[in-house]
Amino acid sequence: NFNHNTTKFPLTGKHTTVTCLQCHVGGKYTGTSTDCFACHQAKYQATKNPNHLAAGFPTTCATCHTTNGWTPANFNHTWFPQNHGGARVCSDCHMTPNNYRAFECILCHQHSNKADVDSKHKAVGGYAYTSAACYQCHPRGKH
Repeated sequence: NFNHNTTKFPLTGKHTTVTCLQCHVGGKYTGTSTDCFACHQAKYQATKNPNHLAAGFPTTCATCHTTNGWTPANFNHTWFPQNHGGARVCSDCHMTPNNYRAFECILCHQHSNKADVDSKHKAVGGYAYTSAACYQCHPRGKH
């Protein structure tokens, strides 16, 4: 007869259909984590489309998912402007399938001319003509 709606973690969506012991393992009710990843770590690690672990997706499930279900998911391209340079699909920047940590900046538009980019960065300490280096100085895709 416990009313979860009176707690800091009211049950919504799919959470209303699970038994108490699915979340409160071993009958432990006090101190049960309300962090999504605490319960859904195995699902996160097993997800392959896209591969959350390889992609380095955050473990804050609610960033993309709701309690109504895993799908549909709403990916928010938080770290970098999604439409930067006219990119339309993930593979426009992420050349290695299912490894979204790897990305290419220098293959597009004016960045493909290494001599030109090198010239513009002569005074930049630690400059390297690599996508990872580009991202270090231009994390939002701006000059």
